[in-house]
Amino acid sequence: MSGPLYAVYGASGCGRSIMPVARKQLESQGIAPGHLVFIDDASTEASINGHQVVAYEDFLNKAASKRFVAIAIADGKVRAQLAAKCSADQISPWTVRDNNVVVMDDVTIGEGALLSPFVALTSNIRIGRYFHANLYSYVEHDCQIGDFVTFAPGVKCNGNIVIEDYAYIGAGAILRQGQPGSPLRIGHGAVIGMGAVVTRDVAAGATVVGNPAAPIVARQ
Repeated sequence: MSGPLYAVYGASGCGRSIMPVARKQLESQGIAPGHLVFIDDASTEASINGHQVVAYEDFLNKAASKRFVAIAIADGKVRAQLAAKCSADQISPWTVRDNNVVVMDDVTIGEGALLSPFVALTSNIRIGRYFHANLYSYVEHDCQIGDFVTFAPGVKCNGNIVIEDYAYIGAGAILRQGQPGSPLRIGHGAVIGMGAVVTRDVAAGATVVGNPAAPIVARQ
């Protein structure tokens, strides 16, 4: 195939959810759907929802003037490994953003973000590389979000919050607003459970659940 080639890396739920957004984005640029494939080494299907499914090595071997990839893997650490592999093979990161995403004032977003429909980013926000924001998530003012952070659907991230690299915020979680100079902090690699209401800082690597959110205590 001549011209650029695009891929959504991962053909499971996350990938199948972002694929229509990716396709629509390319169509708005006059790029035909045939230039867009899934990459998935584990899939046994040749095609999903009208798009060819190829192994990573096959994607590398396809004729293309340039290659782009949107990494649709919810686990931030796995996403980072795949991003490093793609970079080494000179595959460019691709940001996919639905056209109804709302971005207000002074918002910066790193490369490789996936922004699903009905996401809102308000003002004075800094977001790192390969951010995932699923359906109906929002980020309010004065937040800092690290690299490879994942928001499941319906996350409510209120103002003055710091979220460190690799954190995973579960569906419907609510993060209480911090204060200027004293932000609420979600630590490196922390996991916030589905529907949790976070009212205080979460330590690096911790998993918290409930309302108010509290760490899971291992059973003896």
